[in-house]
Amino acid sequence: MNHDNERSLSIKPAQRRTSSWDMFATWVGANANNGTWYIGGVLAACGFAAAMGVLFLSSALSYLFLSLIGFIGFKTGVSTMGISRASFGLRGSYLPSIINVTQFIGWTAVNTYIAATSVSYLMHDIAGWPLYGQTGGSKGMICGILVMSILHIISIASGSRSVQLIERIGIILVFVFVLWESIVVFQTVSLHEIMSWRVPAKFKMNIGTAVDTVAAFNLAWVTAGADFTRFTRKKSAATAMPFGGALLGVVWFAFIGLVATISIAIASGSYDPNNSDPSTIASRLGLGILALIVIILTSMTANAVNLLAAGSALSNIFPRLKLKKSLWIVAVLATFVTFIPMILGSFLDAFIVFLDYIGMVLGPIISIIIVDFYLRNRGHYRLDELTKRKGSYWYVNGINWVAILTWLIGAVIFFALQHSAFLEKTVGATFITMVLSGALYYYLMKLFYGGLKKHVN
Repeated sequence: MNHDNERSLSIKPAQRRTSSWDMFATWVGANANNGTWYIGGVLAACGFAAAMGVLFLSSALSYLFLSLIGFIGFKTGVSTMGISRASFGLRGSYLPSIINVTQFIGWTAVNTYIAATSVSYLMHDIAGWPLYGQTGGSKGMICGILVMSILHIISIASGSRSVQLIERIGIILVFVFVLWESIVVFQTVSLHEIMSWRVPAKFKMNIGTAVDTVAAFNLAWVTAGADFTRFTRKKSAATAMPFGGALLGVVWFAFIGLVATISIAIASGSYDPNNSDPSTIASRLGLGILALIVIILTSMTANAVNLLAAGSALSNIFPRLKLKKSLWIVAVLATFVTFIPMILGSFLDAFIVFLDYIGMVLGPIISIIIVDFYLRNRGHYRLDELTKRKGSYWYVNGINWVAILTWLIGAVIFFALQHSAFLEKTVGATFITMVLSGALYYYLMKLFYGGLKKHVN
């Protein structure tokens, strides 16, 4: 592939139209979704106080990285995967791009599956179809997956502008629904009862495991940061707005999933983490058909962001592929992936495996990109070199093997640390892995390339 002939990767200042409010709404909307409610329900296995502590601290730390990546997008006008060319090499950047495509297709599938559950509940209430899990219940889920996939294709039909429109409308619907659900929950049980609830021993989740679960959920957004902040006109819109919006969205909406799940456990006398999805919660709280419709619509707000991020990563691998075509491709692929939990028979099991995968592969990538820009290059990249064959970022035949090796070692470190009983009960493996990966990359680059890097073939 001749990289010299590629179109410019950078969005020029005159082309940037995203306001601070749009950026704030985008990141609140990214977390104001089914998956965040579900995470809150899963965290109920820690108990209320521990879950809220982990949720806030792990999320805040994760979104500091989002701000750092966001600033790089603002400074360069380049997407996150375009930026990764400087650290991984023009061809080496295919590795993080492939990982980004797979993880955002995975998140699209997660939200689609949860929304499809709402469709199946809706068809049960309207047409009497059996619920999923009952005889003949697969019909409603299959219908739901297909309906949601069509809605997602509609939502990204016009590229980034339609994503922006979906976010503006979706955020209003989401706020109304969450306020409604909050009122219903606290009419059912008191906050004191929720805080006093004790997790059944067999379902108890360790703190370190919870930290890693929340970190994986949040770091997934970090690798999409520059995809959106490159369209911003102000530095604060690229740093403070993503941090504040994402943190507000995840804490607020996971809190609702957390208290709703605990309230149902108190009311029913039993807790089952498999019943933490918003559709089951809405049904048990008696919120009715309107709530299910809102859950369906809100999946579009998150998946608009997921699909745009996946499409941007795919475009980095195939630069001649226009963004709109990339969006269609990832939307279709996500439809097929959504059927995997039905095949495996357990959405929760598939979800946990997916989160482990994200934690293992994303942390080292984020560390490498941040260390390379801020420490190795002192906050400056030569943008004209990001598409130049045998230029500053060509390394060895287009690949920086130091970055690839660091990523591989980082993934192994995460896998090893995740099995540490001490870390499982305390701080988890994710952030330690990120620190070690960043340090390893910095010193290996210094060893092989000296001070500030100036690469030759």
